[in-house]
Amino acid sequence: MPTSAPIVSANAATLVGRRPEVGADRLVADLVPPPRFDQVRFSSYLPNPAEPSQTAARDRLQAFAATVGAAPKKSGGLFRKKAPATGAIGVYLDGGFGVGKTHLLASLWHESPAPREKKAYGTFVEYTSLVGALGFNAAVERLSDFALVCIDEFELDDPGDTVLVSTLLTRLSDRGVKLAATSNTLPDKLGEGRFAAADFLREIQALSARFEVIRVDGPDYRHRDLPTPPAPVAEDVVLRTADELPGATLDSFDGLTHELAAVHPSRYGALIDGVSAVGLTGVRPLDDQNVALRLVVLIDRLYDRKVPVVASGTPLGDLFTPELLRGGYRKKYLRAVSRITALARDGAALALAHDPAHA
Repeated sequence: MPTSAPIVSANAATLVGRRPEVGADRLVADLVPPPRFDQVRFSSYLPNPAEPSQTAARDRLQAFAATVGAAPKKSGGLFRKKAPATGAIGVYLDGGFGVGKTHLLASLWHESPAPREKKAYGTFVEYTSLVGALGFNAAVERLSDFALVCIDEFELDDPGDTVLVSTLLTRLSDRGVKLAATSNTLPDKLGEGRFAAADFLREIQALSARFEVIRVDGPDYRHRDLPTPPAPVAEDVVLRTADELPGATLDSFDGLTHELAAVHPSRYGALIDGVSAVGLTGVRPLDDQNVALRLVVLIDRLYDRKVPVVASGTPLGDLFTPELLRGGYRKKYLRAVSRITALARDGAALALAHDPAHA
């Protein structure tokens, strides 16, 4: 049984033991692009010259942005492979991790002409959390006030979410709300390999009918032309870095992963409010699906907020066992590895500054 006791440090705070309260008003107020994407625009998106789909996706989203706030046009269905340049009520960016889908989605939010208060941007988890906090009908009413609803990392992890999100988006689109989403999975393949998708085929197909699919191909830009991922940091350097860096936290890996079970994923963003860096000792591979999926959500929130990770133990690229990587959540785990590896590079730079051996 893993212990939840944090490592005691002279100065560093811990994530273990925090119990952030997040009300419905904050959940709505937080529906804006996170700090990592608060300055991105279409002009700052750099398409890979070898991947023409990236340029095409940027251009298509720029055209779609111009339709936000316009009077809705009647159409026969929304997830079409081919749609008029300005007629689709929903766009769905499909592609691998690290191809810039979130950059494009945030750019759409920033550059759409609708007022800031009429645009919502959040992850799939944040929207399901909002429904849980407000209730379905109240969530529909609140979100119907927006001209644009952007959903990053669209994922259906259980049958209940399939029905919930399909119905939510149908209600919003029927009220003329423009929809935009990113995912690593084509809409008609959502849930595949995770639950009996055939039993929910009608809901999945109804959801699929709500968007025009835009494919974005290419390699992971986070590792393009970069050196090998950083090696784990020595434990004494992790402790020293967390001690000396204002706003840093320090926890054992087992303690933190055990603690995440006591905090709802909708609160993981609040969990790291004010945190400048996360120190972890004793990182090891995870083989429990529930533990691993909770960690994925935390990694996403750390990445959104540009919080470096300084860690000892197993290399962060080996966080998930081969058995997990062969399962239905493979793409989600690979995205998490990509993101935490980027954060580990930032963390390694911090650790180097606090390592006397390199002074």
